[in-house]
Amino acid sequence: MALSDELATGSPEEQEVDAGREPDAPACVGALESFGESVETRELLGRLKDVHGDLAAREVALERFRVIMDKYQEQPHLLDPHLEWMMSLLLDMVQDKTSPPTLVHLAFKYLYVITKVRGYKVFLRLFPHEVADVQPVLDMFANQNPRDHETWETRYMLLLWLSVTCLIPFDLSRLDGNLTAQPGPARMSIMDRILQLAESYLVVSDKSRDAAAILVSKFITRLDVKQKKMAGFLDWTLHTLAHSSFQTIEGTITMDGVLQALAQIFKHGKREDCLPYAATVLECLNNCRLSDSNQTLLRKLGVKLVQRLGLTFLKPKVAKWRYQRGCRSLAANLKLSTQRQNEPHSGTPDEEEDCDVPEEVETVIEQLLAGLKDKDTIVRWSAAKGIGRMAGRLPQDLADDVVGSMLDCFSFQETDNAWHGGCLALAELGRRGLLLPSRLTDVVAVIQRALTYDEKRGACSVGSNVRDAACYVCWAFARAYDPTELRPFVAEISSALVIATVFDRDVNCRRAASAAFQENVGRQGTFPHGIDILTTADYFAVGNRANCFLVISVFIAGFPEYTQPMIDHLVAMKISHWDRVIRELSAKALRNLAQCAPEYCATHVFPKLLCLTQSPDLHARHGAILACGELTCALHRLAAQGNRPVTDYLNEKTLEGLKQIHQQLYDHQLYRGLGGELMRQAVCILIENLSLSKMPFKGDALIEGWQWLISDTLRSLHLVSSHSRQKVKETAVSALAALCGEYYVREPGEAEPAILDALMQQYLAELRSPEEMTRCGFALALGALPHFLLKGRLQQILAGLRAVTRISPKDASFAEARRDSLRAIARICQTVGVNAEGVPDEVVCEANVPQIYSTLLDCMNDYTTDSRGDVGAWVREAAMTSLMELTLLLGRSRPELIEADICKQVLCCVAQQASEKIDRVRAHAGQVLLTLLHFDSPPLPHVPHREQLEQIFPRLDVAAVNWNAPSQAFPRITQLLGLPAFRYHVLLGLAVSAGGLTETTVRYSTQSLCEHMKSIEKDPQAMAAFSTTLLQLFEDHRLNDRVSVPLLKTLDQMLANGCFEVFTVEPDHPFAVKLLALCKEEIRKSKDTLKLRSSIAVFCGMIQFQGEVRKKVLLQLLLLLCHPFPTIRNATASQVYEMVLTYGEAVTGTEALEEVMAVLSDTPWDTELQLVREQRNHLCDLLQVPRPQLVTKVTPAVPMAPGRAVISQPYEDEDSPLMKK
Repeated sequence: MALSDELATGSPEEQEVDAGREPDAPACVGALESFGESVETRELLGRLKDVHGDLAAREVALERFRVIMDKYQEQPHLLDPHLEWMMSLLLDMVQDKTSPPTLVHLAFKYLYVITKVRGYKVFLRLFPHEVADVQPVLDMFANQNPRDHETWETRYMLLLWLSVTCLIPFDLSRLDGNLTAQPGPARMSIMDRILQLAESYLVVSDKSRDAAAILVSKFITRLDVKQKKMAGFLDWTLHTLAHSSFQTIEGTITMDGVLQALAQIFKHGKREDCLPYAATVLECLNNCRLSDSNQTLLRKLGVKLVQRLGLTFLKPKVAKWRYQRGCRSLAANLKLSTQRQNEPHSGTPDEEEDCDVPEEVETVIEQLLAGLKDKDTIVRWSAAKGIGRMAGRLPQDLADDVVGSMLDCFSFQETDNAWHGGCLALAELGRRGLLLPSRLTDVVAVIQRALTYDEKRGACSVGSNVRDAACYVCWAFARAYDPTELRPFVAEISSALVIATVFDRDVNCRRAASAAFQENVGRQGTFPHGIDILTTADYFAVGNRANCFLVISVFIAGFPEYTQPMIDHLVAMKISHWDRVIRELSAKALRNLAQCAPEYCATHVFPKLLCLTQSPDLHARHGAILACGELTCALHRLAAQGNRPVTDYLNEKTLEGLKQIHQQLYDHQLYRGLGGELMRQAVCILIENLSLSKMPFKGDALIEGWQWLISDTLRSLHLVSSHSRQKVKETAVSALAALCGEYYVREPGEAEPAILDALMQQYLAELRSPEEMTRCGFALALGALPHFLLKGRLQQILAGLRAVTRISPKDASFAEARRDSLRAIARICQTVGVNAEGVPDEVVCEANVPQIYSTLLDCMNDYTTDSRGDVGAWVREAAMTSLMELTLLLGRSRPELIEADICKQVLCCVAQQASEKIDRVRAHAGQVLLTLLHFDSPPLPHVPHREQLEQIFPRLDVAAVNWNAPSQAFPRITQLLGLPAFRYHVLLGLAVSAGGLTETTVRYSTQSLCEHMKSIEKDPQAMAAFSTTLLQLFEDHRLNDRVSVPLLKTLDQMLANGCFEVFTVEPDHPFAVKLLALCKEEIRKSKDTLKLRSSIAVFCGMIQFQGEVRKKVLLQLLLLLCHPFPTIRNATASQVYEMVLTYGEAVTGTEALEEVMAVLSDTPWDTELQLVREQRNHLCDLLQVPRPQLVTKVTPAVPMAPGRAVISQPYEDEDSPLMKK
């Protein structure tokens, strides 16, 4: 049993789930108060007669009824007041002889749904069970087909009904009358009919088998039936078992039914009736060797039957030697001053107790002990309950032998299954008072080990079920024993439960431990500081693992009874845990707990950790190194509070041990190969913590070793696995910053010249490495350097980082390197600070600000793509962040350094990103834009259209806008199209979004764009400005597929929505003429089918323009009808057909409309070009467009092939003489 399934009594308020909450932490579900769907259920049952004939209506009604009932799976008792009328309505339909079979089956389906929720034991009592009901129920079986899988609910409910009716207090033979005196063939007696039904349904493959077992248990144990039929039935079951095999499906089904029946008989039958057959059944069961079966259910039934047989062998009496606690009042336990009303009583063996125990009992106990080690929980749980029941009937000495045998399960040679089964059995024995206080010393020691049981298996571990069951044992002991019995073990149990509550890896175990601790506090009243701890570590609080390790543990460790056990547990168990996250959390927890026991940590914990740093186990070594660094940092903080050095806590031996960690790892080559990543990361964290702790290592050769490790780690990042690369890089950079800040200072603000020169030369050279990850690492390392190392080298460093941000053919895919270089530039600017009149080599000043802005703004146009997608988005995000940080830095100290043109460029580029298609980039850009706009310390100068921007993005709405949602972002950002300074960049972003692939992005961006066009269509000046910007945008990005293809799709949407309808009135409007020329130029000699398809849609939309433009557009479409690609020809024909349908006679004229449409629809445009060209030319004549003329294209031949000086290829050219009529 999992104790974590028990209802907690903590606060019912739901707490917000944060990053530390495990995914398996269950949510709190509100409890129901009553059966609220009573009226609807009555209506559903009342309509059964109307819907049973309609399959669809029947299924809908049944599904709705299931949904209603399933709501009460957790609180089925709420149905009890309504069960009687529900059953009455349904049985009336069943007993009505005029009811069709479909209605009867449907009524039984509803009955089964109710039974499934409430349980058959409660439901059985409500069935009619008069003498007159026996025969009708039996007669209903005549119409049942055991093989009909659609009506098994009917047979299941009938068998349950029959199991109640057969309990009538009359001899069943009285219902038969005089069978021999009746004419005709001999009829079977009622008894035989019921027995035959039961036997036949015990071997079926559906759930009727379970109901048949219940029927057998009720029927065979009747006084009149057991005398005549019990022996024969048991013979049949044993014969069936002997001739069935669990190797086959049929054999498994048969054995399942027979075992259920036997278990039920020996459970409900009287001992004196079952005892003569028990030994025979046990022998047959042993011969079946069910423990070898891979069927969990068969093994469970075998264990269940074995324990029932064992109970049959023993007399049913309560052991007088069992432990009796006496008063169990919670109020009495909480009032420490109240005298206990009853003293605990440990019984003594009954002098008159019959110690004659049959030999078969030993066999039963052996099988139950073996069941405790089964691989499935339900089998172990059944065996544990069997052990408890059997021990309650055994003499004290034999029961104690059973406990001793059971404690053998808790050996580390046993599997986790044995440990789990042993815990369940201990809880059962304790709960029943069969575990005497004399055994508590052994048992508590075992439970302490079980509470921390965790065995690694491959890439995971086993043991969470053992720890959960151990918590259940503690919970059971709290209820079973008087506080005086457990008082000697309070320290061990309370510490173990507290440790499991805050330091267990699994949330269910932490919650189980919290519940067990709570039970002990309430029942025992002896746990130190119990109420205070429960208030903090309740059911909900322990759901967050990080909160447990780093917050709750500190509070509990403040109580001296728990401090040392918690620290010892972290060092002994968690520092070397197999899970890396647990090791890291444990090291941080140890740092937090050190403030509660600094002397103990320094004198006892540190030596253990230093020994573990030399361990051959990778996990122990990694955790120990992390813990050494964190503990040193904690001791330094405590020493600093008293203005003392950290060496007041750490002796010479400890300092020497810390110094030797790196050298030992290096000598044993543990930075290489398997585990090298973990060691590098751990030692980098150690270097950072020791540097921050101001350890007295300055001038030591150790510093060179640390510097080598950091540099080599950054240089080897490309060899680190991708999932841990970022973490290793961050730890190395942090270690470098701390190392330089502590050990490379000659005087305050001055660096060692020799070290500085060597470091700068090496790191700047590594920026030109052919490995991208190496560039990333050293770029971030330069960005993390302290101010005194940057002094006099600023321009050189910025130049090196600037070179990394430039895109060249050989390193175009190095997006991560460019991203990290931008981050480094921003961090360096913050480190050195701003001084307008300063030296460019030392601070950010008037001389180098334009250059820095130029670098950052250039990276806003990084749209590099590779197999990973738009990797340039990483660079753009970093560039936006860096621009924001630099601008805010200048705005706080020297706003005059922000020029008007630079401020405009920054805001326009950010606004462009805020209107593009990638949600993550758009959200980041939106936040940057609003941060810059609403910055007021002081407000940024030269912000274009500040008043309008503040109206569009009011300060109060900053937190409310979800920039990730296109429905919220695009309506706001589109308003910037009305501001001349932003129009170009925002339109560029919107064009890419509206022509994208994501449905929601396309829908809302197009909708916002079209709404803006509708709002300005009556303003000629605004329309002219917008159209000019749009054409300029097209011309600037001609042949740039990233922009041109989405732009063509956007133009198609705008033309289809009538956005340029005001231009269609004027023949040959300049916008239409220019747009046509740009479209023609864009698709000239293009083989990109996506671009060609998009242009076809634009040409069809441009038909609405009047004048010569329309003729030229038609010419382009007719040219595309003879494109070399068949798919383009088909697409053109299809869209031209739709265009003709839309514009009709305006395009074709009155006479040619029908013929044009016929040619377009009937011609197979994907056939040979010669045939297609004839139909196309016919269309030219109908549309009064000059036919395109074939022009010979001459290309030079391959020089090495004599006789092939020229190759002539025909192609169509719109500029041929025929086109210039």
